Amino acid sequence: MRLQGTINLPPDKSITHRAFFIASIAQGRTRIINPLFAEDTLTTLKILAQLGVNVKKTKEEIEINGKGISNLREAQKALDCGNSGTTARLLMGLLTGLPYEYTLIGDASLSKRPMKRVVSPLSLLNSKIILTNDDYLPAKILPTTVKSNTVSLPTSSAQVKSAIMLAALKCTEETVLYLPGASRNHTELMLSYYGADISFSDQVIKISGKNELQGREITIPGDISSAAFFIVASLIVPDSEIILSNCGLNPTRTGILTVLNQIGAYYEILNQRIVNNELVGDVLIRFTKTLQPFIIGGDLIPLLIDEIPILALLATQIPGTSIIKDAKDARVKESDRLRNTYLNLRKLGCQIEELPDGFVITGKTELQSNVVDSFNDHRLSMMLKVAKLLNHNIEILNDECDKISYPNFEKDLSKLVK
Repeated sequence: MRLQGTINLPPDKSITHRAFFIASIAQGRTRIINPLFAEDTLTTLKILAQLGVNVKKTKEEIEINGKGISNLREAQKALDCGNSGTTARLLMGLLTGLPYEYTLIGDASLSKRPMKRVVSPLSLLNSKIILTNDDYLPAKILPTTVKSNTVSLPTSSAQVKSAIMLAALKCTEETVLYLPGASRNHTELMLSYYGADISFSDQVIKISGKNELQGREITIPGDISSAAFFIVASLIVPDSEIILSNCGLNPTRTGILTVLNQIGAYYEILNQRIVNNELVGDVLIRFTKTLQPFIIGGDLIPLLIDEIPILALLATQIPGTSIIKDAKDARVKESDRLRNTYLNLRKLGCQIEELPDGFVITGKTELQSNVVDSFNDHRLSMMLKVAKLLNHNIEILNDECDKISYPNFEKDLSKLVK
């Protein structure tokens, strides 16, 4: 068995969410080409419709007629964010400063994820948000007037800074945001593309609501976090060679390419181009017989936070000891990804030690047959399906949750198997 062929990656989930939110507060019509239609992004669309946004959906496009920055309407019932942390956290910024009270709710998993990390810095802009037990959904967003401020964030979080930027758009005075390091900058790039008064670097963002956003056509690139599963699959299945087309290559998302350089994997970037402020290209990845163990941590972690489970699997297939550290934020994703990755890889016979913020993993391991569990976390489910390429007798419980971000993952993976 080997993997061979070309995959058209699913559209980027992070960029799709942001395109929906920003189009909803722009003036006029936005045509969104190649958005991701998955559970989380459809949740965002449903909520925007509740807020009075005109949304037209076809098979491959979305058309949104925006309401302007401060014209979203009152909701008639609670806004259900489902399983989507991005939806909940960005809504907190989007709805702050409007003259209505909103209630945000989520499913059992989302209701266990911390929200104070967003609410605390938003309060510096005069946001009034009441959380359950001071940290969780349900949340009440109270009417208030946004005031500009200078905000320093203790950690690099794309969702937190995005919420602050969306709130700051309602204030004509400049808000300055200081950041400890790089994290996904899709919101900054997109706000600039839509005409916002914004300047930014990895450490500082300056933004105001002086300019109304103008609706524009935007095309969503492929999701590099989804690409990671195919990249690792091709590195651990002998004689594989695949091409991942239309892959987003934003430098704040390409931490996995840094890991590939570190381990000596063979890959090429083809057909690089800029699409709506985002770097895009095709990735050719080839099985590499001799790979070196890796150590990742520090500023690299925010650039690959969603890839932690699949990188842990990769480490089990490389001779020597690999270390993943400084990744404690992976504990507050759709599940505790550190704990649950550890439990699953241990069941498969891997030599793995769980750290408070990561793992120590010694390979190479021949994966054993066992029953494992995705814990209803889409990234874990997809990681385990890649592991199953090495042992078809692995049984995965709760493996339907891929639809959160990549409904066709299993189908696309099977297409590559020769």
